[in-house]
Amino acid sequence: MSEDNLSAVLHGVDDLRLEQVPIPKPGSKQVLVRVHTVGICGSDVHYWTHGAIGPFVVKEPMIVGHETSGVVSEIGSEVQHLKVGDRIAMEPGLPCKLCEHCKTGRYNLCPEMRFFATPPINGTLSRYVVHDADFCFKGKSLEAVRAEIISALGGQQPHVCVECTGAQPSIETAITTTKSGGVIVLVGLGADRVEIPIIESATREVDIRGIFRYVNCYPTAIELLSSGKLDLSGLSRAHYKLEETLEAFKRTQKADVIKVFIQC
Repeated sequence: MSEDNLSAVLHGVDDLRLEQVPIPKPGSKQVLVRVHTVGICGSDVHYWTHGAIGPFVVKEPMIVGHETSGVVSEIGSEVQHLKVGDRIAMEPGLPCKLCEHCKTGRYNLCPEMRFFATPPINGTLSRYVVHDADFCFKGKSLEAVRAEIISALGGQQPHVCVECTGAQPSIETAITTTKSGGVIVLVGLGADRVEIPIIESATREVDIRGIFRYVNCYPTAIELLSSGKLDLSGLSRAHYKLEETLEAFKRTQKADVIKVFIQC
């Protein structure tokens, strides 16, 4: 195995550096992953440009990135469902598995959650990372899957809208276009306070729900993509090499593509 573990390390505001870090060793219930691609999330950009998101402050160097796919390179002694060579997607949070939230299936609310690239936890924008095998999910054909947004809904109002930007105009659009009795889910987080058409929501019974991080969704998402039920081939994107990380982060600020990916 190569000793190269080039990583994108954030030292502070506008201070993102490429550095070598030691290749980690997997524990008995973990796997070592040769990272293939990391998508740049809005939170990665926010930490880079502001150094903090709410109470999460970058106080020491931190590897960025958490939207990750890769190939299993080594497995721990107790890992049964994965083998070397498996292509996987990595759910980025590790809960304690012991608290009430974890035991009732809402582990995304675990107060001891260790989430990639949320200070002080390092992220995944590296050649190699270690992760708990329980939170690594095999895809049926990850290499063949191409992401894209559904371009048409057959002229019907959606019963559910998933709002991923956190921008006020987009939240308002979600409320006004969702079918009466439907639901909008707020995934993207923007300003602390946002003006919304609350009467429109209330009188048409459009429910507004929040979701924090991820919970029990990776297997479903992988199934939708690998089965072809969700066609995302029109999603605009840009690809960069790990050595081009700074350029990739700058590209996100142009907002000319939906997602920027970094091949590791």
